[in-house]
Amino acid sequence: MDRSFRYLFRLAVGPLIMITLAVGAIVWLSQSLRFVDLVLNRGLPVYYLFWMAMLILPMILAALLPIALFIAIVFSYSKLTMDSELIVLRAAGMSDAALSKPALALGMITLAICYSITLYFMPVAYREFKDLQFRIRTDYSSVLLQEGVFNTLGPGITVYVAERKPDGELLGILAHDTRDPDRPVTMMAERGELIRAENGQPRVLMINGNRQMVERNRSQLSLLYFDRYTLDLSSTREEASDRMREAQERFIGELFNPGDSPDEQRNARRFRAEGHNRLASPLLALAYTMVALAALLAGEFNRRGQNRRILIAVGIVIGVQIASLGLVNLTTLVPMVAPLIYLLPVVTIAAATWVLMRPSATHGTAVAIPAGS
Repeated sequence: MDRSFRYLFRLAVGPLIMITLAVGAIVWLSQSLRFVDLVLNRGLPVYYLFWMAMLILPMILAALLPIALFIAIVFSYSKLTMDSELIVLRAAGMSDAALSKPALALGMITLAICYSITLYFMPVAYREFKDLQFRIRTDYSSVLLQEGVFNTLGPGITVYVAERKPDGELLGILAHDTRDPDRPVTMMAERGELIRAENGQPRVLMINGNRQMVERNRSQLSLLYFDRYTLDLSSTREEASDRMREAQERFIGELFNPGDSPDEQRNARRFRAEGHNRLASPLLALAYTMVALAALLAGEFNRRGQNRRILIAVGIVIGVQIASLGLVNLTTLVPMVAPLIYLLPVVTIAAATWVLMRPSATHGTAVAIPAGS
């Protein structure tokens, strides 16, 4: 590896790291604000905030890295042009192919990182994220039973608690149960607590209250006063084994080979579209690299800058990114267009390579010096 390659590589990798850290941090913080409520208002430990925020990083990086790479290459090679370093390198005998090698090497490294994220780290992290959300959602004692709020604990169950004491005692309990539409039940109690049965199912123990049930078939109200009453919440709690995993939680094999259950088959097209996107989206890193190189190395040298070419390159990248997202959504509806997801970055790479290497794109080293300079 010669000195010029190392110099150009370092010139591009520095901005890539800085852009990824800066933009990634902004996006990460904005997404992390969603979890602040869990810590401030729902009594979860602070480490939950940081752990959940870390688990969404792979999804952010998978989308950010190709765009950050494009910006880094445009910035570094524009700097070479403005400082006339490209003239020196070409005068020393470096061709466009040699000048492109450092950026292509960085593009291949980014491509490998993106594949590792989309194929492994993203499904692993997002699966842990959704499992953690599930555990938080089903832990009624620490999260769902908030005081002064009508808490919906599941289909047909609403519980209101006037006050929660530090020891877990509940004061002023109101519960409305409509799981049986023909016999809705309303319960009120002075106090109580949330307990778990021997099998781990959640229950609300209510003390000193009454139970009102309306039998709609007979238009009759039944009233029962009790000293102790237990409201069973087991039917409102979803079991972890019954939860269907979302597309982002699945590995490639699970996306292309969904299960035989009705829910799996109903979402099979969406799963396969996500699988195609996982395999094709990292290619955008290489496509954007070639677009940046074609914009900055092809054509005549202009010491005053290459703003027009950069704007065209930015427009192409935006168009390709929008088309890529659109094709993924279209594949969910029309599976036959799935090959276009792969064709888009491949065509972009081929077109940019042709522009960069075409015989007419010769570069002279002579520079016009304005009179009087």
